[in-house]
Amino acid sequence: MKDFPYTESKDTRSGFGVGLHELGKTNPNVVALCADLTGSLKMDAFKKDFPERFFQVGIAEANMMGLAAGMTIGGKIPFTGTFANFSTGRVYDQIRQSIAYSGKNVKICASHAGLTLGEDGATHQILEDVGMMKMLPHMTVINPCDFNQTKAATIAIADYEGPVYLRFGRPVVPNFTPADQKFEIGKAVMLNEGADVSIFATGHLVWKAILAGKILAEKGIDAEIINIHTIKPLDAQAILASARKTRCVVSAEEHQMNGGLGDSIAQLLAREEPLPLEMVAVNDSFGESGTPDQLMEKYGLLENDIVAAVEKVLARKAK
Repeated sequence: MKDFPYTESKDTRSGFGVGLHELGKTNPNVVALCADLTGSLKMDAFKKDFPERFFQVGIAEANMMGLAAGMTIGGKIPFTGTFANFSTGRVYDQIRQSIAYSGKNVKICASHAGLTLGEDGATHQILEDVGMMKMLPHMTVINPCDFNQTKAATIAIADYEGPVYLRFGRPVVPNFTPADQKFEIGKAVMLNEGADVSIFATGHLVWKAILAGKILAEKGIDAEIINIHTIKPLDAQAILASARKTRCVVSAEEHQMNGGLGDSIAQLLAREEPLPLEMVAVNDSFGESGTPDQLMEKYGLLENDIVAAVEKVLARKAK
């Protein structure tokens, strides 16, 4: 099992903020809109240095999406910012009708996703957003794993023509991917080659998959670990190549089991290569108030839960 050293932990939302600020320096068409959460979305630096390109719309998320859609007609590249719950559930009609339907070049940037929003509770912890967004035609869905990858993704989507949903979070997590990485939309990242089982993880669960891989290695299980940072378009080629090698699959994500990464992988395998699959995800439940660590443990999203899923799928493979 490869080692993944890191020197610091950072929140992925700060990676977005740094990436957005860099875009402000290099791309005059990039504009930013925020729904009264500038500090939470780490958009302060962009606001300070490019005030003429920053629009504070207040607690009016639906209006923000309409404004962003309109700005694309004039050649601007709008990046909207608010919590993931308000970026999707509150404004789904506006995204569907004004952005996705006509393929508008809007970048919907969503922080505080999943359970790790923590103490704010179930009303703010959206676990359905990936499913909602990936079902929209023309929409690209990206869920990076650490600060560096979120920064790289933020910069990359400015050059991509079409609507994008970029999902990130509040807690600090190990920052282990290269600072100079080239982010390729739709291209999975091989983290550890293995022969016994394929673990496909996204977002905060990528690091948990790495920790699980170390535990599995001590048990003599050789896990292949792949970072699926782009959930749509899915890197079907990479997933199928790995699955055909190991003959069993585990998915891991901070999202509902229904509609998430595991759901997309299950559909792919059902069509192309039916194999045993286990999903580490929230199972048809809302969240609740608690610390991020408490919630990740209660809802079964830790490295030991991935290990248990691997052992279960290996038993099915052996039958």
